[in-house]
Amino acid sequence: MMGTLGARRGLEWLLGLYFLSHIPITLLLDLQAVLPRELYPVELRNLLKWYAKEFKDPLLQDPPMWFKSFLFCELVFQLPFFPTATYAFFKGGCKWIRTPAIIYSVHTMTTLIPILSTFLFEDFSKASGFKGQGPKTFHERLTLVSIYAPYFLIPLMLLLFMLRSPYYKYEEKRKKK
Repeated sequence: MMGTLGARRGLEWLLGLYFLSHIPITLLLDLQAVLPRELYPVELRNLLKWYAKEFKDPLLQDPPMWFKSFLFCELVFQLPFFPTATYAFFKGGCKWIRTPAIIYSVHTMTTLIPILSTFLFEDFSKASGFKGQGPKTFHERLTLVSIYAPYFLIPLMLLLFMLRSPYYKYEEKRKKK
């Protein structure tokens, strides 16, 4: 019993750290592509430019509209969820987080499929829509996939945890007649 409780609490803490870390990443980096650039100090803009150039991330060098739509969803739907999820998982045992966590995990994993597919299969030649920006070698593609993969794998882990954990499964309460 204690082992199961310890494993559950360990996973809840990992999820709490994931959501806590996602707040500054979203606010300071991701949303630069959809919010007015005047909101960001030059140092943060330069950090994003450095990252995009150093890791040849074409989605952040010149974000396509489909990627901006994902970032807008991150702003409107995910960002408000991050503090709530951080609280729920650090506190532990908050069964009410199950449905929002399932929605978050499925939504996030769905957005990561075209992102990871782009990194793996897109033609980044000068003739493509990315104007030659992007990874040139298989190693550079795998580096980008490894940067983004946790944002698929952790939501997958969250989804499985919410669906499979006996603790988070709701038991139907029947009304007494």
